[in-house]
Parts: sequence; C-alpha cells; structure tokens
Amino acid sequence: MGGGSPNGDRGRSPLHPDAVLFAGGRPLPAIPAVDHYCGSEKNMRKAIALQQQMGPVFDITLDCEDGAPAGAERTHAELCGSLIAGADNLFGRIGARIHDVTHPSWHDDLEIILGGAADRIAFVTVPKARGAADVETALAALRNIESRLGLKREIPLHALVETHGALHQAWQIAALPGVETLDFGLMDFVSEHHGAIPGSAMRSPGQFTHPMVVRAKCEVVAAAIAHGVIPTHNVTTVLDDAQVAFDDARLARNDFGYLRMWSIHPAQIEPILQGMRPAADEVTEAAGIVCAAQDANWGPIRVGTRLHDRGSFRHYWNLLVRARSTGMTLPNEAEQRFFTPNPN
Repeated sequence: MGGGSPNGDRGRSPLHPDAVLFAGGRPLPAIPAVDHYCGSEKNMRKAIALQQQMGPVFDITLDCEDGAPAGAERTHAELCGSLIAGADNLFGRIGARIHDVTHPSWHDDLEIILGGAADRIAFVTVPKARGAADVETALAALRNIESRLGLKREIPLHALVETHGALHQAWQIAALPGVETLDFGLMDFVSEHHGAIPGSAMRSPGQFTHPMVVRAKCEVVAAAIAHGVIPTHNVTTVLDDAQVAFDDARLARNDFGYLRMWSIHPAQIEPILQGMRPAADEVTEAAGIVCAAQDANWGPIRVGTRLHDRGSFRHYWNLLVRARSTGMTLPNEAEQRFFTPNPN
C-alpha cells in the first residue's frame, strides 16, 4: 500500500479505508457489478469464454433451477460442478443457482456441485425463499457440506427475494451471516400477485413506476445496504437492444441504489457495466479525497471549499470500490494505495 502520512508517523503504515471507515461494521463485498445467468451447456461455455476475454468484471451463475431439464437434474448439476472446477474458470468468479429448498433436487445440487468444485465456486444462489427460514435451511446445509469437505472458507450465499414472505423478511434474510447479496426477482414477484400487478410492471418503464414494485425494490436495497449486503437488480428481458439494458442499469443504480444487476444475454453485459459505472469525474474526485484523508490519518480535511470527515470518506471510498467493480481504471495513486498488495 502506497502513500505516506504527513503527520510524522513514519514508523506506521497508513491505515486502509476498510480498517478505519468500517471499524466494528461490515463493508460491502467487493464483487463485480454484473451477474450473468446461463442455463444450457452451450451458453455456459460461451459465457466462460467471454469472461476469459473481458476479465473478472462480471460473475457467471450456472443455473440449475431453470437450466436443468426435468429428470436430468443430477446430470446438469454434475456439468455445473465440472465447469466451475475446470481450468477455464480463470478467476474463480463462477457460482451456481440451485433449486429452491422445496424442490427434491435442491440438496443434491449442493452435494454434487460442491463435491467437485467447493474450492473454486464463488457463491451459491437460493431462489424462491418463502422467508428467512428457507435461507437458514440452505445456509445450514452449505455449512455442513463445507465442514465435511474440510473447506477452509465459507461459501457466500445469494438469496433471491421474489415472494411475499421473502420481501416481508428481507431484513432478517440480509442479517443472516453468510448472505452476500439480496437479488430481486421481478417476474416471479409480479406473478405472486395473481394479476393485482399488471404484466407491464415486468418491464420498463412500468418496473420503475408501479408503486408496488417500487416499494419492493426499495425495501430490498434498504435491507441489503443496512447489513453490508449487495442489492442485485432483476433482469432486462429485452435482449436485442443494448440501450434498454443500459437505461435499466442506470435507473436501477442511480434512482434505486442497486449495486449489481443480472444479465441474461452476453450482449447485455457491457451496457449494464456502463450503466452501473459512476462518472469519470466523480471517480477522480473520490480518489483525491480518499488519498488526502489517508494522508491526514483519517481526520477531517478541507478540499477546496468543502469539509470532509469519515461520513463523506465512506461515501467516496464506496464509490471507488464500485467503480473498480465495473472495470473502470482508477487514478494510479488510488490503485496503488488501496488495491495493490503490499509486498512487505
């Protein structure tokens, strides 16, 4: 970590933002801003090849829930496990969505995938939770398998909020140890309302204007952020118009506070990344403020005509982390100070 202190503490290494700004708290996970879903073997391999080209700027979720043909759940789980464990998984940023905990294959999904890929899998996603108890069931099974395998880490769990019960208990779900993201499932959520919400709310502009959907989206973000969990926005169903994906991502980020979004077609990945990115001038400003704060040992500073303290430091630090998660190039000094491993 670079950067020195002007205050004479020559014998002390400058403190990293996470060590100061979140002392006793839970910083948000530094994970990519796009989660790309794929279910067929062809699309899985295509996504992995694209990730090799673009780098770890997006995650891949191999889908057992919607991807596995009926009756072939075991074979599909075996395929997912082999791809996650395979040499083509260059960055360790591939996860899997299992069946929901009421499905007879959900536990087999876990056993099969983790049996071959526990050391490489990035996360496990659980769909259609009816409430916190279902997520706790999945977490307990995950921890049990990790223990039996002698795994040295805990695999993060991503929880889908797409039912009335999950939305009602979103805060309890987000508070569970091991939950890394809350993912809003728009289409299932609308379907759960038995026609009380029109189908137009499954797509833009309705998904951003219908009061019931707006309420749900805001609740997911509030619950997630309050517990140091990443809120993930639902899919864009328009596959052949990059502008729609960009606009949805931009609205989800700037108006609703989502820090991550699903992709369901390779052509959506780049526009979603663009939509999730902060402006370049914001990144430059944030880098300057956070570097100056570290130089001042995280005490209040003046930048131009404005006073900054730890409250604003957290804001600008989170902005830098988010920018990096979307593949933006940070100013060199900030990259060296905060994201380059210290050789000492």
